[in-house]
Amino acid sequence: MTVSCQQEKSTNSNQEIKVETYSQTTKIPEGIKTPNTVQTSIGDLQFVDGAPLPETAEKVYDNLDRMRGVDVFLKCMPAVSVRQLMVGPEEIGVDNYNKVLLFDKLMDSKPLFLTANTSTLYSIPSLNMKNTGPIVIEVPKGMLGAFNDAWFRYMQDIGPFGPDKGQGGKYIVIPPNYDGKIPSGYHVVHSKTFRVWIFMRAFIENGIDAAVANIKDNLKIYPLSKKNNPKPMEFISGTGKEFNTIHTNDFHFYEHLNEVIQEEPIEMIDPEIRGLIASIGIEKGKVFQPDARMKKILTDAVAIGNATARSIVWYPRTEGSVDNMKGIKVFPELHNNHWIMAWVDRNVYFNGKDGHTMNSDARVMFHYPYTAVTPAMAVPRIGIGSDYAMAFVDDKKVPFDGRKTYKVTIPANPPAKNFWAVTVYDPQTRSMLQTDQAYPTVGSQTKGLKKNEDGSYDIYFGPKAPKGYENNWLQTVPGKSMFVILRLYGPTKVWHDRKWVPGNIQEIK
Repeated sequence: MTVSCQQEKSTNSNQEIKVETYSQTTKIPEGIKTPNTVQTSIGDLQFVDGAPLPETAEKVYDNLDRMRGVDVFLKCMPAVSVRQLMVGPEEIGVDNYNKVLLFDKLMDSKPLFLTANTSTLYSIPSLNMKNTGPIVIEVPKGMLGAFNDAWFRYMQDIGPFGPDKGQGGKYIVIPPNYDGKIPSGYHVVHSKTFRVWIFMRAFIENGIDAAVANIKDNLKIYPLSKKNNPKPMEFISGTGKEFNTIHTNDFHFYEHLNEVIQEEPIEMIDPEIRGLIASIGIEKGKVFQPDARMKKILTDAVAIGNATARSIVWYPRTEGSVDNMKGIKVFPELHNNHWIMAWVDRNVYFNGKDGHTMNSDARVMFHYPYTAVTPAMAVPRIGIGSDYAMAFVDDKKVPFDGRKTYKVTIPANPPAKNFWAVTVYDPQTRSMLQTDQAYPTVGSQTKGLKKNEDGSYDIYFGPKAPKGYENNWLQTVPGKSMFVILRLYGPTKVWHDRKWVPGNIQEIK
């Protein structure tokens, strides 16, 4: 036996360790060895010849659970968001399939509702087929919307982009594992989940009253088994009422996710996500009871996850070595133009240009501030539907200050066949900014909107209206921030070709 000594030096310590060598000893590459002390962002990690000390293992597990908690927040946000969209309206009595949330005086800023508009008439049913079996929805003529499942996945369009082509029709939603006969004469929508969220919008070119009457007279929802004796419809107004449809950003997020997991078939999610949520204690058929340590870690994790989501939304990475969000810019050829879209590359599946590469940041980018998943809203056709541009920062790439006054110039001939609108939102709730303006929107439908001599429009944001521009002004709140959405209804070819470009929002003094 040959024995000699070789010296090893920890990369993070001056200590030299003499290790005996033997006839079978080979030189171990530096890259696979673990020093006795490793300095990291979570503190020094201590080992004995690669074996972690107990306190190091504890520290690492805390970090692992925290990372998994953050990952769960970011990846499961769609489910918890759509859950609150269905649970929230129960506060005002929308608690069954035949009860429909209807904003009969349009959406105002009282409800907490992610980035809604004030210009179209919302009608929002939600279904729970766990005990009903298939449910029929008789959709009126002239509606625009879609079906989303309990994981906020797109299922089917309603209206011009759906099978009814805007003429109305009968849809039937089939729950998971249904093996009964599906009758003919319906547009069939298969769901992986029992709960389904439906959103519909109606335009009001013929007046709000006519649009409301069309919905109340023609929208019918009932289980297939009750088609001969359906419950009467109830339409519950959401206008001017306080209720919350926004998911939490605290520990309750995980409790609400657990509710979804317990209520729905586990097959709605893939094994990877099942394993991820199980790693923090959420499993189908089991009680979610984190101990004090785990609850503390998850409380930290959701705070980090929330900060991560907000950073992705406000500062999407569009350049550099990590540029997975570069497809979010409305005008990518204009480096200093800060208007962005809701969808990276207008992809509502978040699965990359190859259709197989999940962009989880793109998914967060949409689901944190927005609702309603449908290709019709992401890739509108010329002159049909709507399109959007968002401004989360000013021309200096910093958040807006509610104490200051800002201006954006809408160039002449806005490319909207129907109308255009600018709405201001609250960064905390991602809902309409609550001020003295119940409907915080100005645009082509605003009476008295002042036009510049060149045909452009100056829209102002600030605590007080500039003199002479009261109708072009959106109120802000000192001590708060804001963000802005520009909507184009019936976007024209000029918009699609990116030939019409609004400027950045600038502070004026």
